[in-house]
Amino acid sequence: MSDFQRIDLGPIESWRDYYGGFVPARERDGRRVVDQELPMQFIGMSVNSMIPGEEAGYWHAHSSVEELFVFLTGRGQMGLDDELVDVGPGTVIRVGQGVLRTWRCDPEGTEPLTWFCIRGDGGDLPELPNDAKPIFDRPMPW
Repeated sequence: MSDFQRIDLGPIESWRDYYGGFVPARERDGRRVVDQELPMQFIGMSVNSMIPGEEAGYWHAHSSVEELFVFLTGRGQMGLDDELVDVGPGTVIRVGQGVLRTWRCDPEGTEPLTWFCIRGDGGDLPELPNDAKPIFDRPMPW
C-alpha cells in the first residue's frame, strides 16, 4: 500500500465551521489543525478563517519553528515584531524563529480572512529537492 493519506477540507466558505487548536485553552471557531489528523513527519499545517473584526488575541514567537502564511481570501493585518503588515488574497509571509506575531481580520472587511499556516521544524531544506529522480517513461494515469 502506498504511503499517503487524504482528507477533504471542504470549500473555503465552510472553514469557519471548524473548531480547534493546539491546546484546549486556544481552541476557537475557524481553526483546523490538519497535522493532528494526518501522520505528518516534518511539516504541519492549519487552515484558518476569521470573520471581520476577529483577531488572534495573543502574540507568540517560536524558538525553532518557521511558519509560512498563505492568505486566500479577505483582508487583514499581521503584527510582526514592531511592524504592521497588510495581508490579502495572494499574500505569502514567511515568519522566522524569534519573530513575535499576531493577526486580525480587517474590522471594516466584508468577507472572512482565510489562510493556510504551514510550519516546519527540522533540518535545512535543500535549495532544490534533490532526493528524487524524474521518471519520464512511465505513462501518465489520465
